[in-house]
Amino acid sequence: MKFSSSFIFASPEISELEKFVAAPYFRKVVCFDRLPEKAEITLTGLGFYRLWINGTEITKGILAPYISNPNHFVYYDNYDILEYLNDGENVFGFMLGNGMQNAPGGAIWNFHKADFRGAPRFAFCIEYESDGKTFSVEADESVRWSRSPLYFDDLRCGERYDAGKEQDGWNKAGFDDSDWNDAVFCEAPKGEKRLCEAEPVKPTGEILKPVSIRRGELDNFVPNEAVAKIVPQELPGERMGYIYDFGANRTGVCRLKIKGKAGQRIELQFAEHLSDEGKVFYANIDFYPDGYAQRDVYICKGGEEEIFEPAFTYHGFRYCLVIGLDDEQATEDLLSFVIINSDVKECGNFICSDETANALQKMCRNSDLSNFHYFPTDCPHREKNGWTGDIATSAEHILMNITAEKSFVEWMRNVCRSQAENGWIPPVIPNGEWGGDCGPAWNCVLTFVPYYVYRFRGNRKLMEDTAEAICNHLVYSRNMLNEKGLIDFGIGDWCCVRNQVKATREYVTSVYLCALCDKAGFIFDELGMAERKEYAVKLCSDVKEAVRKNYVDIENMRVDTNCQTSLAIAIFFDILTEEEKPAFANLLIDLIHRNDDFIDFGLIGARTLFHVLSDFGESELAYKMITRPEWPSFGNFIERGFTSMPEDFQMEGKRIDSLNHHFMCDISNWFISRVAGLRYNPGGRNFKELIFEPAFIEKLNFAESFYDSIFGKITVRWNRNGDEITAEASFPKGMELTFKAPKGFEIVSSDVSETSAVYILK
Repeated sequence: MKFSSSFIFASPEISELEKFVAAPYFRKVVCFDRLPEKAEITLTGLGFYRLWINGTEITKGILAPYISNPNHFVYYDNYDILEYLNDGENVFGFMLGNGMQNAPGGAIWNFHKADFRGAPRFAFCIEYESDGKTFSVEADESVRWSRSPLYFDDLRCGERYDAGKEQDGWNKAGFDDSDWNDAVFCEAPKGEKRLCEAEPVKPTGEILKPVSIRRGELDNFVPNEAVAKIVPQELPGERMGYIYDFGANRTGVCRLKIKGKAGQRIELQFAEHLSDEGKVFYANIDFYPDGYAQRDVYICKGGEEEIFEPAFTYHGFRYCLVIGLDDEQATEDLLSFVIINSDVKECGNFICSDETANALQKMCRNSDLSNFHYFPTDCPHREKNGWTGDIATSAEHILMNITAEKSFVEWMRNVCRSQAENGWIPPVIPNGEWGGDCGPAWNCVLTFVPYYVYRFRGNRKLMEDTAEAICNHLVYSRNMLNEKGLIDFGIGDWCCVRNQVKATREYVTSVYLCALCDKAGFIFDELGMAERKEYAVKLCSDVKEAVRKNYVDIENMRVDTNCQTSLAIAIFFDILTEEEKPAFANLLIDLIHRNDDFIDFGLIGARTLFHVLSDFGESELAYKMITRPEWPSFGNFIERGFTSMPEDFQMEGKRIDSLNHHFMCDISNWFISRVAGLRYNPGGRNFKELIFEPAFIEKLNFAESFYDSIFGKITVRWNRNGDEITAEASFPKGMELTFKAPKGFEIVSSDVSETSAVYILK
């Protein structure tokens, strides 16, 4: 397998919102006197590529090969191609999309100013064996190119395709390419060459049909002032059309099937929201000019039925307004919602007798998958960015639900490579040199992700690979301490109820620095790096002492502002001693009761508070706070008809910017580990340890979870039978099971074997 460094492109001209440059087609003809014994191709396309051999597409999925800063990594894919080859002439067809190499829709994050920006380019090496000899063919000026019908594409803005410009048979033998042009050698990207090991992004096989179709129109749209000055080549026109409602807020593309007139222009505008008047509302996606926030355009060739399905973009939506249809074309079969995400699989789940909890678990799973396209993104419609704090917050619950290890490992390579010489890491990765320092609550991704990947999957190498970056960041963090020995910059509690932040930023960010250091100490200890462990432990101790000095008053029972977040993180992250915790837990519980058992926190509180309540025997209270239907609660999201997890707790009657975020989904972790009681390797060091500690919530008749551990499948379940509870577990042989009965229950009988356990409690 050879990573060719011979890059070619069509021309240096780049596509802009103000001036489109069509995606290029490329053809390479390779002739064989007879079929080789072995054959493979290793290629990269920057930003994205599609690959055909003799007219058959074999691309691993959409957005191939990966989404990265090409100054850091250049990702390649390898294919075994023998089955696609013929005797004689063989045609390798390529199509390039803009991707990260040229992101005209990324102005708000300065991707359009990135020093790696340039026209799409690619490299390939075809290697084959014949008569015991190995031959290779690489990209060169013999490759021919032409403009494709895809006259605009952008990961965020969408695709625009003019089928009238199709060239039938362009990727097959016998095609006349005499009016095509020779490819041009171009500068190779600076990044390290790597074979992409993350799961491909591809259709899952799930396809949604519309649940309703009606006439409708676009609501008003006002772009963000940072992009308002951009005047695109094609301005929005007609705003009336047909609204297709797919009944769920998911991620993917629409497959358009239409028999239209030549030149008929069909526009697909995607959105999560309808306005109060029932119009398609997409002003929450305001980082783009009007008409470029999740919009695909298809211009019909005319004649037979035509099919359009984008490959260089995806969208997050429930609704699609189709503009440009004749009335008789607005049928159920016109659009299909093709669900797309990274090809990760389920490795854990939760179910119980309460449909509210089940719906919330499904919402969490939906948002995790909707935001997983090589790495977790903050939202699938507005940004599509790898925010560090979002991923740090979600790493644990994601690993408890889906097989994300390989994708996390690949993305963390990009995190480490993005680190500046002084130890700073950007808040969004991949990055186009945008953004400041979001502080430890975001930067903790450096230790949280390696820790949780190790805890759940036993992956030691990720800790080894990130150790240097972690050490550099600890030095950076110490240098950033203020005169009080604390951190006072970045983001503290985020997306709070009523957008009212109650926890002090300096307190929250400093506590999270302690948490970052604590996980660093664990990692260095596991790796046998004694000096680095000592540094991490000392920094953690120093900052914790400063936090206690400035924000903890034991005598007067006060931590920071004594809000839900402040008290919860003091307990969760061990700012308080074990002896101090019970009294402050009681204070927290009393505070919640005085707030009528409603939540009153943001992202940081949502990640910690429910676990703290369970630690002190208050799972019943936590369950009530999560599932109750009144605002503010997670259950209220169901009452409002949401099918994915929103970004924040905006009150009813006010619009939430994003209805599909994963960083509020740690309730899935809580359902699995606290309600069902499946706690795998809780200390992080014993991969055969299983603690079965359920919470027998009064409202529930049963709860069940499973997890596919590195040793095999673990299943736990409890059932209520009158005043008797049956708790049972199945697990791989060799697993060390500890069962902990909830307060107020006693084990009256048990039956424990090497692979199962049954307990009867009253």
